Order: sequence, then structure tokens, then C-alpha cells
Amino acid sequence: MTERPLTSDSGAPEGADSSRVLGPEEIRRALTRIAHEILESGHGAEDLVLLGIPHRGVPLARRLAALIARAEGLPEEAELSELYGALDITMYRDDLRSNPTRAPSPTRIPRSGIDGRTVVLVDDVLFSGRTVRAALDALGAIGRPAAVRLAVLVDRGHRELPIRADHVGKNLPTSRTERVHVQLAETDGQDAVDIMRPAAPTTEEGRA
Repeated sequence: MTERPLTSDSGAPEGADSSRVLGPEEIRRALTRIAHEILESGHGAEDLVLLGIPHRGVPLARRLAALIARAEGLPEEAELSELYGALDITMYRDDLRSNPTRAPSPTRIPRSGIDGRTVVLVDDVLFSGRTVRAALDALGAIGRPAAVRLAVLVDRGHRELPIRADHVGKNLPTSRTERVHVQLAETDGQDAVDIMRPAAPTTEEGRA
């Protein structure tokens, strides 16, 4: 989820220095490992629902669903609509009053629903934990899953709430002044994860 006051961060600020930490192949391997971890935790595809948190969590959930379907020998295209969906959290955010113009994204739940199934929430970056808290509230308004797990591509730390990811592509220690810029082919035209650091002040700025 693109970081605004509540969430992780995927927006690249202008004038920032950057270093790449994950490229397309590293992201592919991370997602493959997460998919196998989900299956190895004892949940077959028939009991799973992967719900992506818009925006980048949704394509990540679809990729994980495709990997799980392939590993389980399922006819991918026929099964994916029942294996993954999208969970909008807009109305459950704790910064809604300070960001009243935020447009909701569509929520899409498989026809079989979530009651009695294991729901895996999927997002790009785990930061403060407030996005996940909002997702849990949104999920509770829809149904009653048997269990809820969390899968993220990047965990950058700095938690403000007692929330921990069950499946992590990469733990990435960062400072609070840095941002994690996630790009996916479906939303940005390429797969990449960069750390964005504030640009160092110029000599004149340093004297100001």
C-alpha cells in the first residue's frame, strides 16, 4: 500500500537518493517462497483466500494465488477468482478525517466467501501496522474467517501497533527518514524495490 500518513510507502519523493534492494528475479523468488510457506503451514488451496490491500497488494495477491494454484495442480485461470480478491480499507483508516477525499477502491470477495476459511492479507510493505489494523476491521465487517494471516513483500520495521507478518519476502531495516519505493509490473511497468533517502543538503543549504 502506498505510504500516506497511515500506511507503508511506495511513493518516490523527488530529489531523493535511491538504492535498489530487490529486482524482478529477487521479487519472483520472494513470492515463490511465500507461496510455499503458505501451503506448508497446513492450508490447502480449498481453504485459502488471499485478499490484497489496494493498490499493490492486489497484484501481489494474484501472483501468489497463481503460484499456489500451480503448486497444487489446479487449473489456474478457472481457480484464481476463488483463491484471491481485494479488500478496500478506506472507510476503516484512522486518518480518514484528515484525508477525506480518499477514493475507495473496489472490494472483491470470492463467491464462496471467507467464513471458515483461512484469509491471507497481502500488502507490499509493512510499516506502522495501521494499514493492517484497518484491514482487520474491514475483514470483520465482511465475515468470520477461521484464521487470518499476513503476507508482505517487505517488512521495514518501525511498528506502532503489535502486528507481525507471518510471511515476509524481505526484512529491510530502515530509518524513519527513508522510504521504501515498491514498483510492480502491473501498476508501474516494472518490478523493483528501492530505498529512497532524503537528498543531502548542498553546501549553501547546510549554512542556512
